[in-house]
Amino acid sequence: MEEWEPISFNELSDEIQKSEPDLSEELSNFWQSIKIDPIKWSEKDYGDEGGGFWVVALCGDKIIWYNDIEEGFNISNYNKLGEIKDYCCNQDELSWAVEKLFNFIKFGESLIQRTRT
Repeated sequence: MEEWEPISFNELSDEIQKSEPDLSEELSNFWQSIKIDPIKWSEKDYGDEGGGFWVVALCGDKIIWYNDIEEGFNISNYNKLGEIKDYCCNQDELSWAVEKLFNFIKFGESLIQRTRT
């Protein structure tokens, strides 16, 4: 069994670049307004082993971040810059996470995971 290693900045940047064309024009505009250069933030329950998790977007008190243990993007709250408040283990594509956050902002929809068909 292969030992887990955290995703590198370059690998994550490549993943983001591959995902951006999947966004509709409206979602792409939203993404452009919230994305940041990936930066590691701490997470108290599971973040220590990999030196934190990569946060890729900020929007109000919410972030989009990459869980490299589960290999997917997540939306969480934060109270303090640099600290992820809520651990999530979704295996979402970036486009799904951006769409969820957009719909939450635009329509007040729940951020609870919905099953995709």
